[in-house]
Amino acid sequence: MDGHGIREVLGPNGFFEKRGETGVLLIHGLTGTPAEMRHFGRQLARKGLTVAGPQLAGHCDSVQALKASTWEDWYRSADEAFEALARECRQVYVAGLSMGALLGLLLAARKKERLAGVTLLSTTFFYDGWNMPKWRRRLLMPLVIYSPLRHFVTWEEPPPYGIKDERVRAMVTSVLESRDAHTADKIGHFKTPASVILQSERLVRAAKACLRRVHRPTLVVHSVEDDMASIKNAHFVTQRIGSQQVETYFVDDSYHVLTLDKRRDEIADRVAAFCTPHPA
Repeated sequence: MDGHGIREVLGPNGFFEKRGETGVLLIHGLTGTPAEMRHFGRQLARKGLTVAGPQLAGHCDSVQALKASTWEDWYRSADEAFEALARECRQVYVAGLSMGALLGLLLAARKKERLAGVTLLSTTFFYDGWNMPKWRRRLLMPLVIYSPLRHFVTWEEPPPYGIKDERVRAMVTSVLESRDAHTADKIGHFKTPASVILQSERLVRAAKACLRRVHRPTLVVHSVEDDMASIKNAHFVTQRIGSQQVETYFVDDSYHVLTLDKRRDEIADRVAAFCTPHPA
């Protein structure tokens, strides 16, 4: 197959590289773009894996488009991409970053044996990393997102933007400071409307509810220095997931966006190895 059909499903900013008969669906995070998964995908493709990175609904567009989307829309994008990739490959894994990891859990619970396994990168059930101010958790969440204020309040992500690698962070900062009209296409938004945070909270609840129904082989990857979601998130998963095949890979010298940070290639190698031994 030439992959033309799947590229349409993945969206204008999505990517697809056809290699072997095993596919990996790469799901970006909240307010992010497929670009944060693209280098990671290339590393997996070099290992002989077919990779696909969809553009989630409402993303890679204006803030208004993001606010108009719901978590169900984000899941639908991942679901359609999974089905398209399954038509290209004999078996499909999913690897999600941050919010993408939550969507991966939902796919694993709903697709069951059709999904070969799931990799959870920087899973975010709680925004409790060292760069997350306590007032955000104690004030913004209950007071703002569950009131009409959510339509007016925006939370701006502070540096280091989930990236410890100073060179990569400088590139991100440069794009932000350029005020490029296409910034959202390149790196996503660093200002998150409270109404979007509410949708992410609803996704968190759905992912928590499905954990016991996830019985596929699972690889949990998390940084011990995560600035946005502490390693407690990884422990939360391993203690509650229904799978009897759970592997953990904890890394240092990286922050939240593992697919762009210092250990990205080592992590890609680990994920590639995980996606090799399990039969469909």
